[in-house]
Amino acid sequence: MTNQFDLIVIGSGPGGYVAAIRASQLGMKVAVIEKESLGGVCLNWGCIPTKALLKSAQVWNYINKAEDYGFNVNKSKIDFDKVIKRSRNVANDMSKGVNFLLNKNKITIIKGFAKLEANNIISVEEHNKKTEYNAKHIIIATGARSRELPNLKIDNEKIIGYRKAMVLKTIPKSMVIVGAGAIGCEFAYFYNSMGTKVTLIEYMENIVPLEDQDISNQLKRSFTKLGIDVLTNTEVLKVEANKKECKIFYKEKDSKNEKTLKAEIVLSAAGITPNIENIGLEKIGIEIEKGKIKVDEYYKTNINNIYAIGDVINGPALAHVASSEGILCVEAISNLNPEPLNYNNMPNCTYCDPEVASVGHNEKSAKEAGYDILIGKFPFSASGKANAAGTKEGFIKVIFDSKYGEWLGAHMIGSNVTELIAEIVVARKLETTGHEIIKATHPHPTLSESVMEAVANAYNECIHL
Repeated sequence: MTNQFDLIVIGSGPGGYVAAIRASQLGMKVAVIEKESLGGVCLNWGCIPTKALLKSAQVWNYINKAEDYGFNVNKSKIDFDKVIKRSRNVANDMSKGVNFLLNKNKITIIKGFAKLEANNIISVEEHNKKTEYNAKHIIIATGARSRELPNLKIDNEKIIGYRKAMVLKTIPKSMVIVGAGAIGCEFAYFYNSMGTKVTLIEYMENIVPLEDQDISNQLKRSFTKLGIDVLTNTEVLKVEANKKECKIFYKEKDSKNEKTLKAEIVLSAAGITPNIENIGLEKIGIEIEKGKIKVDEYYKTNINNIYAIGDVINGPALAHVASSEGILCVEAISNLNPEPLNYNNMPNCTYCDPEVASVGHNEKSAKEAGYDILIGKFPFSASGKANAAGTKEGFIKVIFDSKYGEWLGAHMIGSNVTELIAEIVVARKLETTGHEIIKATHPHPTLSESVMEAVANAYNECIHL
């Protein structure tokens, strides 16, 4: 049958399309259903286009600091329209790349909105036409969208979400960003670089609140140095918007005094909401827990042949996590008996400047888990490569269990640290000890030496500090 498949994946984001390709590699007849653009939010409205915007901001900042590197650059200016267009072109190229990969792997692409009709039947509606498809197995990978706070209703004019923030026509004179996780911090850096007066408001005690305390403190210092106003432990009460500006009412959590500030634009960056409405979950009885689909360690729902991965399930809402879940899920369906994911070894990255990257326990969680710890730090100000590049800000912090030498975690802030974190992920996966890292020669001059030096510092063997 034309409409009969071994596996149908609903959603073509980094979880969905990766799962589909792995399933095809394992001999399944596969289809992917997508209601928008191939690649999902990550490729079209998340990971990729934001990194293009951030690269433009970094280049602009380099131009403004050209004299530090021996160049005189006169009359440079921002063409914001071209900045936005470049970002959109990068996203479009990546979406075309996903289309190529799916076709290369002989995966059927079905356009439209999918809905579960039974445990093995999916209806797809497009242009008022409904078609039914049958599958032995189904993976739900429908992703998520901006979370809308009750007191911060998005109108996409003055109060916007991350999608609108990527395609503004002009550079705002001022912007308040509510939420200082990865999304909020990345947009704070971007718009500050473009010349916007940015105020970053975070409800929690620290910005990037999931990171180690030392990292959060350093990023706040860096942002303040850049001219970004950072308000932590602060609650936004309401926003009044007119055609000209927004008036933001807020207060510190331990205070009764209400304060106000004004901005041209308010960006809501206070998390995400899973896309699980109106896709038939209730109809076939799929269990929901705290607003997300409940699954086992192989991503199976309470319905035997239906699975869920990525932002619709409990866990880190990260593209690389969704991809890993998709691969593991398909390999479990294929009876390859894969090892369940270790979520404590999933890296987190924030791509502002300085960048932030981490994996495993932070200092607080390691102590709370009962470990007696060793901590090593190495500042980039002591790195030859960082000095040569003019990017001395930041440091690497590593945490080890003093008893058995287990590498409990690593935390970095600085230039290109998102490229360094993979060494720690691999080392922890291989149960590498600190002394094995110290004895593994790292090339000089590189930023990667700083990992070795931080580890050596934990064991009082650091040479360059």
